[in-house]
Amino acid sequence: MKKRVLALLSCAALAAASITGCSSQKPAESAAASAEAESTTGAPSKEVGDYKIALITMDSIDQHWVTLNEGAQEEAKELGVTVSFMSPNTKDDAQQIECVNNAVAGGYQAIIVAANGPDAISSALKEAKDAGIKIVYVDSPANVEAEATFSTDNEAAGTTAGNEMLKALKDAGVTSGKIGIVNVNAATDSTVKREAGFRKAFEGTDFELMETQYGEGDAAKSQTIAENYITQGVVGIFGCNEGSTTGTGNAIKASGNTGIIGVGFDKSDAIMNLINDGYLLCTMAQNPDLMGRDGVEAAVRALQGETFGGLVTDTGVSVIKAGNTEDAAGTTDVTATKDWKIALITMDSIDQHWVTLNEGAQAEAKALGVTVSFMSPNTKDDAQQIECVNNAVAGGYEAIIVAANGPDAISSALKEAASTGVKIVYVDSPANVEAEATFSTDNEAAGKTAGDEMIKALEAAGITSGKIGIVNVNAATDSTVKREAGFRSAFEGKGYELMETQYGEGDAAKSQTIAENYITQGVVGIFGCNEGSTTGTGNAIKASGKTDIVGVGFDKSDAIMNLINDGYLLCTMAQNPDVMGKEGVKAAVRALEGEELGGAVSDTGVSVLKKN
Repeated sequence: MKKRVLALLSCAALAAASITGCSSQKPAESAAASAEAESTTGAPSKEVGDYKIALITMDSIDQHWVTLNEGAQEEAKELGVTVSFMSPNTKDDAQQIECVNNAVAGGYQAIIVAANGPDAISSALKEAKDAGIKIVYVDSPANVEAEATFSTDNEAAGTTAGNEMLKALKDAGVTSGKIGIVNVNAATDSTVKREAGFRKAFEGTDFELMETQYGEGDAAKSQTIAENYITQGVVGIFGCNEGSTTGTGNAIKASGNTGIIGVGFDKSDAIMNLINDGYLLCTMAQNPDLMGRDGVEAAVRALQGETFGGLVTDTGVSVIKAGNTEDAAGTTDVTATKDWKIALITMDSIDQHWVTLNEGAQAEAKALGVTVSFMSPNTKDDAQQIECVNNAVAGGYEAIIVAANGPDAISSALKEAASTGVKIVYVDSPANVEAEATFSTDNEAAGKTAGDEMIKALEAAGITSGKIGIVNVNAATDSTVKREAGFRSAFEGKGYELMETQYGEGDAAKSQTIAENYITQGVVGIFGCNEGSTTGTGNAIKASGKTDIVGVGFDKSDAIMNLINDGYLLCTMAQNPDVMGKEGVKAAVRALEGEELGGAVSDTGVSVLKKN
C-alpha cells in the first residue's frame, strides 16, 4: 500500500523531455525524481502511539498463517505498534470466537482477522466493532463491515487452477474422466470461492466433477479423502488450501500413480517438495506476507482516523510449478554480480501508470546496483516501440523489460532480441514471444470486478436496464482486451445492452469525444479500459453535467482520483505498477545471473478505489 506517485511537476518535466521516437532516460539525481507526493493510499504517520492490535487467523499452524504473521510483525516493528498473534491451534469456530472475545477483553484497539467462516464469527466481530474496535480482514472476510480487506481474488485463482489441470490433462491425451475436490468446509469464504472458480473452468468439458469432500484443512484427513478418490479412478484432484493440497500430494505419492494430476493452493515446504518430486503439478501461491503487512498498515491508519470505505485489495497469486518453485515474484534474495544494462520499454513514457512503473524499476535497480534505462516512446505507437527494442539490442543491453503495445506487432523484434541472448521480461502486457517471467494484473478478473461495481451502483439507483458504453485503447493490446472481456462477462444474463466498443488509443482527448458520443445516445454507464480512457470518460461525464451516469475505469492518476472525489467517476481499478517495475528488474537480474524462471506469471494485484 505504500505507493508513491511523482508530482504533476515531475510528470510535466518528463513530458517536456520526451522527443519523438524513443526516449532514453537513465537514472539520475534530479529535482523531478525527488518531487514526490503521497498517493491516496499513502503510509501512516510515524507519529503513532503503541497501538495494540490482535491478529486472529484460522489457525496458528499452517505455514500460510505463519507467513502472514511474519509480514504483520515486520510491519508492526516498522511502525512501532504491537501485534499479538492470538490464533487457535486448529480450525474451530468456537476457538476463533473465543480469540475475538479475548481481544476485546484485553483492550485491543484493532482486530485483523481471517474468518474461518463468514457467519459463525460475525456476532463476536459485531460486538467488537460496536465497542469501537477497528476490524480489518485478511484472506477471508466475515459478514460484518470492515475498514478494509486484503485477500486473493479466490474465484479467479480457482479458475486458473482448473485451467492448469485441464491443460495438463489434454497434453497427456486425457479428455474425460473423474475429478476430485478436497475442500476445507462448506463455509470458509476463500476456499468456497476457489472451488467455484475451479468448477467454472470445467464447464462445457467432458470431465465429471465429483461431489466435494471436506477435510477441515487437515493434511491427514485430506490424504484419506484423496486416497478414496484415487480408488474411484480419478484423473485429477484439486486441493483448496494448504492442508488439502499436502494431503492430495501425499495420496498421489502413496498410490504411485503419477498420471493423476494434482493441483493445489498455498505454498509450504511440503507442497514445494511434492511439486519438485512430481506428485503435484502446481500450486496457486498467495502472498500472505503482503496480507499481513498491509493489514497492519490499514489497521494503524484506521486507528489514526483515516477512512477506507471497505476497500478490497487483491494481493495477487502466482502459479508455481516444478522448475520455478523459487517463483519469480521474488521469494529469494537477488544479487547482481555486475552492473547489468537493462532496457525498460513501456507503451509510452507519459501516462502516470508507466511513470510509476519506472519509479519502481529505478528503485530496485538502485538497490541491486544495476542500470535500467527508460527507453519508451512518447506515444502509443507500434513502430516506435519496435524501434525502441532495436535500439536496445544495438546499444548492448543485456535484458529488456517490456509492456507490449500489442501481442503481435512487437513480437518479431523481441524474437530477434532473444535470439541474440537478450533476456525478455514482461510487465503489464505480454507479446507472443516466450519470456523469462511476466508480472501483470489478472486483467480479466479485474475487468469483471469493474463490471460488478457498475452493476451494483446501477441497481442501487434502481436502474436495471439501459445502454453501456466501453472505451478501449485498441483491439490488440492484450491487457485492455482482457479487461473488456471480463467487464462484458459481468453483464451476462443482465438486462443491459453493451454497445459496440470504441477505441481512443489511450488518449484522454479522443476518449472524451467517444464518451461524449455515448452520452448523446443515452447510456447509463461507461467503462474506460485504461488511464487515458478513464480520464476521458470522467471528463465527458463532467462536461455533460449528468452525474447519474456511472463511470468506472482502470488505472490511477491524480486526474482520475480528482474525478472520483468530485463525483464524476464511481471508481477505478488501481493496479500496482511500481510492483511490476520492481519485480521485473529482479526477474531480469535473476535471469542474467543464470536462474531459470520457467516463464512464471505473477499477478501483481488490483484495488478498487472509490471516493474518500
